[in-house]
Amino acid sequence: MPVTRAPNWQNCPSVSDDNLVAMTTLRLLIADDHPLYRDGLRAALTADGFDVVGEAADGRQAVALSLELQPDVVIMDLDMPGTGGVEATRRIAHDSPHIAILVLTMLADDESVFAALRAGARGYLLKGAGQAEIVRAVQTVADGGGVFGGSVARRVMDHFSGQHPSMPFPELTEREREVLSMVAAGQNNAAIAARLALAPKTVRNHISNILTKLHVSDRAQAIIRARTAGLG
Repeated sequence: MPVTRAPNWQNCPSVSDDNLVAMTTLRLLIADDHPLYRDGLRAALTADGFDVVGEAADGRQAVALSLELQPDVVIMDLDMPGTGGVEATRRIAHDSPHIAILVLTMLADDESVFAALRAGARGYLLKGAGQAEIVRAVQTVADGGGVFGGSVARRVMDHFSGQHPSMPFPELTEREREVLSMVAAGQNNAAIAARLALAPKTVRNHISNILTKLHVSDRAQAIIRARTAGLG
């Protein structure tokens, strides 16, 4: 049965075949840099009645396709090459605030969660969520609500109850902050990759995201900001 945005029947005196309001199938855009994951997610969502109108492999494509296709919901991974999911969420929320954004990611750290929420995401699930949970989350954010996976919900509650430490650069993910600290300590990309067991390309992507989020133009400026904040 197609998943739809339900009409508001408030103040309607009666509902009959003659005055039913048309219900439209929700249109979705999937943004994830792993083709196999996109394929599986698209198949699952299509089977549940959603209309997957587009797919993006990075944040830049997600922004462009959102502007072009105007989906009801964007399902957004955060850890993507080039323009990351947080920045893509920020741009989509700014340009098309009527589009609901549901984060579906492996990143479970506080920085990722709150950066995504500040950017405009309405929901945050971790990959590994069941199909039924994802379907409910998509419907919830499309209807204007917010939704969080169990562990994410606890982080949100702890945050607003004041049970969280103050950290520099909250817009960065935990991994990005770790990379920035090593950059500030004078380590080059090869050393960082070896220390963190990452591919050199992944390190370059992290540094590119760091420069974007800190609004600095080069590595030297990032080092100055990091050391001023006590990193490195």
